[in-house]
Amino acid sequence: MKKISILDIARMKEERRKIVMITAYDVLFAKIFDEVGVDILLVGDSLGQVVLGLPNTLGVTMEDMERHTGAVARGRKRAYLVADMPFLSFQAGPADAIRNAGKLLQAGAEAVKLEGGRNVEATIRAITQCDIPVMGHVGLTPQSIHRMGGYRVQGKSDAQRERLLDDALAVQEGGAFAVVLEGMPADLASGITERLAIPTIGIGAGPGCDGQVLVMQDLLGLFDEFRPKFVKRFGELKKPVQDAVRAYAEEIREGKFPGKEHSF
Repeated sequence: MKKISILDIARMKEERRKIVMITAYDVLFAKIFDEVGVDILLVGDSLGQVVLGLPNTLGVTMEDMERHTGAVARGRKRAYLVADMPFLSFQAGPADAIRNAGKLLQAGAEAVKLEGGRNVEATIRAITQCDIPVMGHVGLTPQSIHRMGGYRVQGKSDAQRERLLDDALAVQEGGAFAVVLEGMPADLASGITERLAIPTIGIGAGPGCDGQVLVMQDLLGLFDEFRPKFVKRFGELKKPVQDAVRAYAEEIREGKFPGKEHSF
């Protein structure tokens, strides 16, 4: 299969072909997702919760993101690779943002994703002017959890709807090649998608977006700490893993493993 480029992603919106995006954090799953034809792999700062056991994404560092981006980059051949810019990697100013975005590209990413709307338009512009592609992220932005008072759906009031549309337009004006729309009413996300020339990737934003993204542990049924309404579990892999490890432990305790066929 041909390598996916930023031009292919733009073309998919033009041709009304849905974009498939999934998070990945290591080489093994990157290979698996790449082999089945996923379009975009996202090394998300969601690794804070689903990999590192943190309560939210705010504790994820640049070093974390660089390490996991490198692992995913070594596992994929076809998919386009986007890496999240973690908390405080871009908020302090354009110089910091450019430097940190560059580090993620050096680690193997082909683009970076950062949260915010009109407030980060200038930052997006600064990064893109250095030939680093940027994906935006508006709506429910997990790095703003304390300001938002938790993981709450955004865009319920008319004022919020207008602000989110303005945020999405600002991301586009800043030079982003695509934008994630998270945690907003489906009709609002559809309206934003129609207004924008760049592709939209939805997560908890209904079916009207140009593509969809989910956290891999959610869709595979591996993460049970909380289950957002927008998540569909396409597999229930936790029990088979538990069964396999339980059988392994039992065979060791009973002296069945390793057998002669596993010994030198």
